[in-house]
Amino acid sequence: MANHSQLGFQDASSPIMLDIFSFHLHGISSTLGPCSLVYHLLAHMLTEKLSSNAVDAQEVELIWTILPAIVLVLLALPSLQILYMMDEIDEPDLTLKAIGHQWYWSYEYTDFKDLSFDSYMVPTPDLPNGHFRLLEVDHRVVIPMESPIRVIITAGDVLHSWAVPTLGVKTDAIPGRLNQTSFITTRPGIFYGQCSEICGANHSYMPIVVESTPLPHFEAWSSLLSSS
Repeated sequence: MANHSQLGFQDASSPIMLDIFSFHLHGISSTLGPCSLVYHLLAHMLTEKLSSNAVDAQEVELIWTILPAIVLVLLALPSLQILYMMDEIDEPDLTLKAIGHQWYWSYEYTDFKDLSFDSYMVPTPDLPNGHFRLLEVDHRVVIPMESPIRVIITAGDVLHSWAVPTLGVKTDAIPGRLNQTSFITTRPGIFYGQCSEICGANHSYMPIVVESTPLPHFEAWSSLLSSS
């Protein structure tokens, strides 16, 4: 959960988000050297007069051509690896279908015969003590932790986006089209997200809440909801 003074990412709760955070640190460290060199050369040019040999030297031109290319390669390789990992979906244990509407989400557990519900934001006057304003919903998405989850995402009216930052998930919901993504939660907890595509007047009032529980708790919850 993000706070007001937070500058970095939220705590990672999935392997993909952990890789994204590691790539962020890798990108910062890769650009630190070239930025320091450029600032040093600018300060040197402002304080001292460079000779014509230093300005026109072919060795200098070769270095400042090759170094940026090396930095780009160092950034591109891990970035492509993460992109391929985000697109890879291999034998999920559970498939969840999320449908965006103005302005709520509908969920269907396709592996169960009759398990679906609508998820609306809880209005501020009805919010229990200790819950987050504009983020809590009346029906949470409950999933088993440490299990591959596939999410099929679409929309029933306009463009939406199903995004949960701590899980490293953000996929557009497009009417007439099925997009899919996957994730694995590494710990139990409650993870908050929101629609990340401007979808109308109440765009900020369609949050997403994912609750990760141990498998026995998920089985008990699904049995209770299916029988009701």
